[in-house]
Amino acid sequence: MPKLNILSFNVNGIRAVVKKGFANFLKKQGPDIICLQEIKISDSARAQIDFDFAGYQEFYNSAKRPGYSGTAILVRDGLKVKYLPRADWDDEGRAQVIDIGKYYLANVYFPNAGDDLRRLDFKIKFNDRLLSYFKKLEITKPLIICGDYNVAHQEIDLARPKENIGNAGFSKEERNWLNKFLASGFIDTFRHLHPEKVQYSWWSWRAGARIRNVGWRIDYFCVSKKLTKKISQAYILGKVMGSDHCPVGIEVEV
Repeated sequence: MPKLNILSFNVNGIRAVVKKGFANFLKKQGPDIICLQEIKISDSARAQIDFDFAGYQEFYNSAKRPGYSGTAILVRDGLKVKYLPRADWDDEGRAQVIDIGKYYLANVYFPNAGDDLRRLDFKIKFNDRLLSYFKKLEITKPLIICGDYNVAHQEIDLARPKENIGNAGFSKEERNWLNKFLASGFIDTFRHLHPEKVQYSWWSWRAGARIRNVGWRIDYFCVSKKLTKKISQAYILGKVMGSDHCPVGIEVEV
């Protein structure tokens, strides 16, 4: 049975991560598809740069605000995909969807609730709108939804849960929304395959958090329930540097 290897990586600035060797990582790792979040580049700025992602088709969804947010999908040459139109309510470039044949693949940079949860209301409204959109798509075919969800689901998903109760990324409201999302019919692939594994995908730049592995698992691949048996691997590439996040991935039968 043929399989696709798909990665997701919040690069915290595509220009910055390219300078740190992203093209070499792409060549060495060789994913069929990689979804990027927080690319932080406008369409006009990108048009002036050749990132040299040899062997890949490039699909970008930049925010209207220059240097902010944004997503991109790189698809290996030869793979036939269809790029779905960007939602007219997504002016921060947070979500993009491609049709990869048997499935839809969504790449999402979910909002950060922010200091003092100042963007919590925006985040919940955005997430609800996105979930409604995904459930409509799912009527046609199953979904793979990857990206930076900006929330740790359970205490196992962050190094210091007690200290972070109520903080952005571990607030009751954000965790409840993720509960609702999963209850609507999606499976967290990493936690499904690794129920008790402690591994993180994001570390603060502060106080040597990555060296000490004081991290959070906030990057996910979630899939429609009917795809559960199609996922043969779900993993985190914790040694890959270049961002405050590391890549996460799955292997899926097609």
